[in-house]
Amino acid sequence: MAPSTPLLAVRGSEGFYMVTGPPSFTENTTLQRDFGKNCKVFAFSKDGTLFAWCNGEKVNIVKVASTELLHSFDLPKAVCLEFSPKNNVLATWQAYTTAKDGAAGMPNLQLYDVKTGKCLKSFIQKKMQNWCPCWADDESISARIVNNEVHFFENNNFDTIANKLHLQKVNDFVLSPGPQPSKVSVYVPGSKGAPSFVRLYQYPNFGGPQSALANKSFFKADKATMLWNNKATAVLVIASTEVDKTGASYYGEQTLHYIATNGESAVVQLPKNGPIYDVVWNPNSTEFCAVYGFMPAKATVFNLKCDPLFDFGTGPRNAAYYSSPGHILVLAGFGNLRGQMEVWDVKNYKLISKPLASDSTYFAWCPDGEHFVTATCAPRLRVGNGYKIWHYTGSVLHKCEVPPNAEIWQVSWQPFLDGTFPAKAVTYQAVPSELPSAELKVAQAYRPPALRNKPITSSKLHEEEPPQNMKPQPGNSDKPLSKMALKNQRKHEAKKAAKQEAKTDGSQESTPSPALQDVPRSALPSVTSGDPEVDKKIKNLKKKLKAIEQLKDQAATGKQLEKNQLEKIQKEAALLKELEDLELGF
Repeated sequence: MAPSTPLLAVRGSEGFYMVTGPPSFTENTTLQRDFGKNCKVFAFSKDGTLFAWCNGEKVNIVKVASTELLHSFDLPKAVCLEFSPKNNVLATWQAYTTAKDGAAGMPNLQLYDVKTGKCLKSFIQKKMQNWCPCWADDESISARIVNNEVHFFENNNFDTIANKLHLQKVNDFVLSPGPQPSKVSVYVPGSKGAPSFVRLYQYPNFGGPQSALANKSFFKADKATMLWNNKATAVLVIASTEVDKTGASYYGEQTLHYIATNGESAVVQLPKNGPIYDVVWNPNSTEFCAVYGFMPAKATVFNLKCDPLFDFGTGPRNAAYYSSPGHILVLAGFGNLRGQMEVWDVKNYKLISKPLASDSTYFAWCPDGEHFVTATCAPRLRVGNGYKIWHYTGSVLHKCEVPPNAEIWQVSWQPFLDGTFPAKAVTYQAVPSELPSAELKVAQAYRPPALRNKPITSSKLHEEEPPQNMKPQPGNSDKPLSKMALKNQRKHEAKKAAKQEAKTDGSQESTPSPALQDVPRSALPSVTSGDPEVDKKIKNLKKKLKAIEQLKDQAATGKQLEKNQLEKIQKEAALLKELEDLELGF
């Protein structure tokens, strides 16, 4: 049986509705549009069969296929909704409020049984951060942070705490995906000179540091983001500080760490300095992609040994997104960047397309692994709201723009279980579309009136680095050299060449040169005239000629020279004549 077409849910000032995904892109009439302007939140279940939303009066749960209303809860102020992995529990959260006399407020985190509609448990959860309990994929355990402890519950019995993990000042935790046994990663920030650390445990073995599967400590960390791979064999940790004490970055300082459940850990060496914008695992769990460095940012794919596999070079990007089968990777520059995207074939590392989605604030792959949506949503941007559905070859298949006085607040694909849509062969030919794709318009640099009738000399603000395959080639066991190693190697080769040149010049000292300009002036033996003023002039001329030689070498390697540098090279003949006249004088 072929899988059904994914739906796209849209919420905004014109109400809430659903759109049928590719290829039809028509509004779904099975679930009627809710024209209310108070729809605050919606959520699909993990398998996409259930849907819940709050319309400002109630929280409703329906079956997506039949639109049958299962339950309706009187929660007009709910702003967060989430289903448990097996659709047994719906978690709701609303802002915590206290009474006017200062008495404790009512519980604001509710857990409902989806089958019966009964409230299983209510908690007081003051902060929106980490509001929702975390479940294992089979719902055998769930967990939430309470003060300095992580409380674990079994089989959705929230009346009894089955286990506790106590760590002083524990700040965050993440349960591993996949089958049992479940693992948990916890982050504890440093204090009073002690380092921050991340530890991995296997439930329920919480008997102190010795029982941990792995431990990684680091000093430069005010907060940490932990990312499990799908097979629960490793965690990537982005440790970041709020302030970069060196003053090099406005965004603070970030480092990337790799921690495996077998106890191995490493710092991922990133060749370019600067912020870490995004890190994402490939769904196959064997490699990950990092986007990092001062703009133009670099993007690199690493394996589980933290060795680089492929470097995508530099470009205007700050995000990375793998398709659900993991065969296509999108590198994009959203937010304060222009919306340029690069779509790559992961297996062959070939560029498929370079579409442009200007002013986008949201990106998400369709579960079919062939389409994705980009959207401009409020409150990030309150003008030009709308969304586009693309094919990965760069074609815009569907476009929706709301009126100028309307807004879109949220769009989301209906999820499907992994493996529902098999991966198809990658194609490089753009699929046909009736809508035009946006093209990147290159803005010309401002030229003052005095230069407008003169030839254009292009100058680039940054050196662009091309994509590079970092895999060791068959028969060559050498690891790819880092940027610093390549720089040192070039320096060593230049010194060696200079020594060889000096030796050659020394051997030819006794034989007169047929043409003075054929020998590099910097390599000529120093001759004194006895007059300090003349010697000073000769020294300055040789210095200028040496600089010209360096500029000519740079031009030979393909570097674009500035206008003043080109003028220097043109003066070489005059300088040589002047030097020759001075030396012939004595």
